[in-house]
Formats: sequence, structure tokens, C-alpha cells
Amino acid sequence: MNYATIKWYDISNGPGVRVSLYVSGCRNHCKGCFNKETWDFDYGEPFTKDVEDKIIEGLKPDYISGFTLLGGDPFEPENSKALAPFMKRLRSIYPEKSFWCFTGYDLDSELLTGKKGDLSDVMDILNTLDVLVDGRFIEEKKDLNLRFKGSSNQRTILVKPTLERDEVVLWDGETKV
Repeated sequence: MNYATIKWYDISNGPGVRVSLYVSGCRNHCKGCFNKETWDFDYGEPFTKDVEDKIIEGLKPDYISGFTLLGGDPFEPENSKALAPFMKRLRSIYPEKSFWCFTGYDLDSELLTGKKGDLSDVMDILNTLDVLVDGRFIEEKKDLNLRFKGSSNQRTILVKPTLERDEVVLWDGETKV
């Protein structure tokens, strides 16, 4: 797996100051995507153990609220295979930090049904997350007033309650995550 960039002090992809990993590779190719260069799976640098260790180190300060995973798309099979063990490792080290992820895939119809990659890798990632923003970016539904998402069709999902209840539980925008 390759990654496009790491933002060490990101304030736009979840609440607070975060470390954000932008992975490379996405098959959605959404019209109006703000990150087209990340569509290419070969773009960027290899995601190595050294990169993982730098991210772990970058999350250490108390003022870092959490970690955000985006791209490209973290749930492309090539990416989820590499990210599943990393996310489990990261969550075990930082149980108190919030973990967010952005995907163009739909949680209900694509991720939880096994239509997108290996279901065990998908579940390993989902089980580390606090919030998942799902759904393709639709340029015609773009809304600059939305918090942490680009188009009105996208959902900001609280992952743990969603998996426990077997129904989508949306973030209200106020609850600390």
C-alpha cells in the first residue's frame, strides 16, 4: 500500500487537532473530488513499519485528539489489507484517542455485506473506529456548511453503537467523539 501524505496537525478532518493519513488508491473517482491524485494506487510513498512508527509517535502529545484515515479510500481491498493490523495496533496503544475514517463506500450496502474487500479486514478496521463518514462525494450535493463532509448524501456514523444495535446511529455533531 502507498500513502499520499500525512498531516501531523490536521484540524479539518474531525474534532480537535489530529494526525491524518491519506492513503493512495480509490476506484470511486467522484466528480469534483478534492484529492484526485490519490485515485492512483501507486501515488506517493510505501506505507512501511517506519511510517507506522512515526504516526504512533506523532499521536503521543496530549493536545492531539485523535487519528483520521482518509484518501484515496482506506476500504479499497489493497488498502484495508495493510490498514487492518495497523489500526488494531494503533487502537491498542491509544484507546483514549478518537479514530475517524472517511470512505466513499456505503457502510450498509458495501462494507458490512462483504462486497468491498475481505470482510474480516473491513471489520477489523471498523472495530477500531469511533466515527465513519461514508458515501461517495456528489458534486451536485456539495454543501460548504456541512461539518466534516462534502456533500449532503454523506453520513457521519457513530461506529460502535451502529455495530451494537445493527442500525445506523448518526453523530449529532455535539457528542464528544
